[in-house]
Amino acid sequence: MRLLHTSDWHLGHTLYDVSREAEHSAFLDWLLDTLEAHAVDALLVAGDIFDTANPGADAQAAWYHFVARARRRLPRLDVVVIGGNHDSAARLDAPDPLFAALGVRVVGGLPRARGELELERLLVPLHDAKGHVGAWVAAVPYLRPADLPPVPVEAGDRLVEGVRAVYGEVLSAARRRRQSGQALVAMGHCYMTGTELSALSERKILGGNQHALPVDLFAEDVAYAALGHLHKAQRVGGREGVRYSGSPLPLSLSEAGYRHQVLLVELKGDALEGVRPLTVPRTTDMVRVPAREAVPLEEVVSLLEALPEREEGSPEWTRPYLEVCVALPRPEPSLRQKVEKVLEGKAVRLVKLTPAYTGIGGALAEAQPGLSLKERTPEDVFRARYARDFQEPPSPVLLEAFHTLLAEVEEAS
Repeated sequence: MRLLHTSDWHLGHTLYDVSREAEHSAFLDWLLDTLEAHAVDALLVAGDIFDTANPGADAQAAWYHFVARARRRLPRLDVVVIGGNHDSAARLDAPDPLFAALGVRVVGGLPRARGELELERLLVPLHDAKGHVGAWVAAVPYLRPADLPPVPVEAGDRLVEGVRAVYGEVLSAARRRRQSGQALVAMGHCYMTGTELSALSERKILGGNQHALPVDLFAEDVAYAALGHLHKAQRVGGREGVRYSGSPLPLSLSEAGYRHQVLLVELKGDALEGVRPLTVPRTTDMVRVPAREAVPLEEVVSLLEALPEREEGSPEWTRPYLEVCVALPRPEPSLRQKVEKVLEGKAVRLVKLTPAYTGIGGALAEAQPGLSLKERTPEDVFRARYARDFQEPPSPVLLEAFHTLLAEVEEAS
């Protein structure tokens, strides 16, 4: 069997108020072509279909349009989707009657009836090219603390052990269903130990770092565990068959250097045969000027002037995102205007201007230590605050303006 594992689409995402709709559309087109080109038997989407619990109409339309196109082009493709921490479980589950008629399984939230797990919704058979069941999926969505069963105090951490109990129950039920030669596959949207978070666009879930889940959640008989939540593709605990696929698009400027991909998973009987990353084409680049540490404005201007000009008629959404980092030894009140003027007619579009202050960065108490606030003159305080951000001393003009304001305040009081 051949599976394709992806996650963290975040449809509806914006980058500094710039819509990513066209980029997502290009990804979904590529994904459909990839599913067909590699004769994939099942698509596994491990959570965070949407960027927010209340996605806009365009994001929802993109999701439903993708499902409809996938069913038309690949009528035998099994599709299994679980909810993530960004998704609304109720919103994902609402179209279940329609999806069930299409042969698509979406598990937005953990389903329970009369206090018991609805295992029929959490267990999904996957079919090979001949229509035979080749694997069983334990499709566990993002688990919120309210989803977890009570555990004895002596069992250890309540959250970790509660999650273990849920996965254990669903995987045990899958083991009872599968027959000889059928693989056991797990899906989850969670944060696991020994993994690497994105610097800006993710957060630790289910109670923080102390509640990261152990890799032994998935026993050795689990041929493959398709995970979502982390945007950087990676193995977990050194195990080839426990993987985060990562997000298909960089969701923050800090993710520009990631290799964004989906994972092509080969199963042979009940065992994992191999995992092959397929790189997602990047339709919109991310550029940082300068490439590494911030430099003074004069050098930044020279680097920006060397950027390519915009080609006439090129689509707006293909223009690279630009972050500009400027070292500021002194205040630059018109910094943005200067940068924007240099960028007129350039191919890039400025989305973030990052000042890097070159001062000492310390607290007020660190300047002239030993002196109390009462022993400091207003000018002492002003100079110390100024030195925290800027390397150069305040100019005579700025000091004159400060003393004029100080005099006005003193006269008014």
